Amino acid sequence: MFPMVTGFMNYGQQTVRAARYIGQGFMITLSHTNRLPVTIQYPYEKLITSERFRGRIHFEFDKCIACEVCVRVCPIDLPVVDWRLKTDIKKKQLLNYSIDFGVCIFCGNCVEYCPTNCLSMTEEYELSAYDRHELNYNQIALGRLPMSVIGDYTIQAIGNSTEIKIDKDKSFDSKSITNYEI
Repeated sequence: MFPMVTGFMNYGQQTVRAARYIGQGFMITLSHTNRLPVTIQYPYEKLITSERFRGRIHFEFDKCIACEVCVRVCPIDLPVVDWRLKTDIKKKQLLNYSIDFGVCIFCGNCVEYCPTNCLSMTEEYELSAYDRHELNYNQIALGRLPMSVIGDYTIQAIGNSTEIKIDKDKSFDSKSITNYEI
């Protein structure tokens, strides 16, 4: 009879422990109900990227001296630099510069090690295309600066979620969260 009593006591302890774990999980779930929604309606609202965001590479053709440092520091030897040597002035003349963003890993080494600062990272991150060959940008496509999210009047810019200030007097729901000041 004694083993049967200890069995019931173990069963009771396990039941209390399981109920405690379920209660802890339920309390965590309830603590999340007071939080604000962080949903962003993407095509119409965009987050403002951070200052050091590594987006599409911008290239300035006139500054490039065709030294090929960007090719040497790239982990996948991605930039294609075509040049010819001008024998009369003994300098390289840049003919073509292209980067395939379908292969690029956006590490930023080419930008950091460029001696003339002809490469820079932009805040553009929308590089989707239906054909992978459209992601091969030449010097003309790389020279275009993207439109800033802040400057685009058709898009509502949203700051980082930690920067959202909430007025306590206003009521809010998931549709009106974007109306708050940043």
